[in-house]
Amino acid sequence: MNNNTFSYLNFIDFSQLNLWDFKRYATRIVDSKFPIVKLSDYIQEENSKIKPFESPEEDYEILGVNNKTGLFDAYIEKGSKINQPYKIVKDGFLAYNPYRINVGSIGLKTENQKYKYISPAYVVFSCKKGLLPEFLYILFRTNKFNELIRDNTTGSVRQTLSFTSMGNIQIPLPSEDEQKYLIQLYKQAETQAEENINNAIKCKDQIIDILFTKLGLKLNTYKKSNKTLIFTDFKNIKRWDYEYNKFFSQKIIDFGSKYKSVKFGSCVNSYQYGTSNKASTKNSGYPVLRMNNIIDGMLNVSDLKYINTLKDNEIRNLKLKKGDLLFNRTNSKELVGKMCVFDKGDDYIFASYLIKIKLDINKANPYYINYLFNSPILRTQIDATSRQVTGQANINTDELSNFLIPLPPLNIQNELVEQLNKIYLECNKLKLDAKDNKNSALDIFEKELFE
Repeated sequence: MNNNTFSYLNFIDFSQLNLWDFKRYATRIVDSKFPIVKLSDYIQEENSKIKPFESPEEDYEILGVNNKTGLFDAYIEKGSKINQPYKIVKDGFLAYNPYRINVGSIGLKTENQKYKYISPAYVVFSCKKGLLPEFLYILFRTNKFNELIRDNTTGSVRQTLSFTSMGNIQIPLPSEDEQKYLIQLYKQAETQAEENINNAIKCKDQIIDILFTKLGLKLNTYKKSNKTLIFTDFKNIKRWDYEYNKFFSQKIIDFGSKYKSVKFGSCVNSYQYGTSNKASTKNSGYPVLRMNNIIDGMLNVSDLKYINTLKDNEIRNLKLKKGDLLFNRTNSKELVGKMCVFDKGDDYIFASYLIKIKLDINKANPYYINYLFNSPILRTQIDATSRQVTGQANINTDELSNFLIPLPPLNIQNELVEQLNKIYLECNKLKLDAKDNKNSALDIFEKELFE
């Protein structure tokens, strides 16, 4: 038989066929200078649990997992509010979300995480002798291993990776001493990334300090009240929301008397909501900016979708011009209210969860306003104002217009922007360097391990 004729087929014995899944039997072959082993021989599922509901008044410290930081201390909950057994996660254990493992949602429990319980929806496991947990955790984060994970996930709509399926993955396994060496190589590059991140945080803090000092502002502490009643004049009530009224009654931002404070709407010429037309990844038509294109107060166009079904009058309304502000009106509670300045020369439009804001440029510098919205000056007002419905928080244009901002003369705004831009550029460079160092750390680890 001519092998080339069947080069696109993979033959297996019927006795080995335990699942009708092409991916499972056409998985990538792992090449390495180190021995190749089956992961199931070196890991063990951990299912020890506690029953918080049996101690309703006790506090339980709950862990979470994401694809950026791994395992983290998420929240504390009373036993009375947890109606199912939770898994115990000890130091050295790994935990992952079986529905999000393909995007890197896995974590290693170390002494840095003080909490120790996790939802039973997560898979928890430990490593046997010969496989170091930290080595496996770094391996999980490499591009090569992520390809192997995707080959072993199941499900037509929602891809999942069970503990059994993960055990079928083959990995290169150096000796423990060689694993320690590879971990050390990774950590050297990772340390530089962490240093850059810490310096970027200091830069951001410096921007906020300058804003508050130059504008003569003071940030007071918001104290959440346990009282069931709050008294206020009826004429001052703008919304039937206890925390909203309590927040603004405390005057969290003390604007002082250096510059006048005004409602943001007094600086705005117009608001425009984005399009709800369906966008495509096919590069045809106009690029559409979405809420994920606003990152840390800047516009990021690395991930775009496109629309080619709009009418001329719709395009005129949706086209962005330099100096327009984009405000994220709907998102999670933590991310709603993101803002950036549109600074591109090409034609872009924007999606429905964003609002285009055209300022009166004789009153306000767009970059000055952007710095305000990305600082506690506006963030505290956004947090108090946004309303959460079915997991999403919202802010409308009326609420946006009522936000208070300090408004110095335009020449003072311009001077402040010039000063802050220099710091922000340095901050952004540090973030990019940190990202490069993190990628470099994984590249070094991966190249040492795979051929």
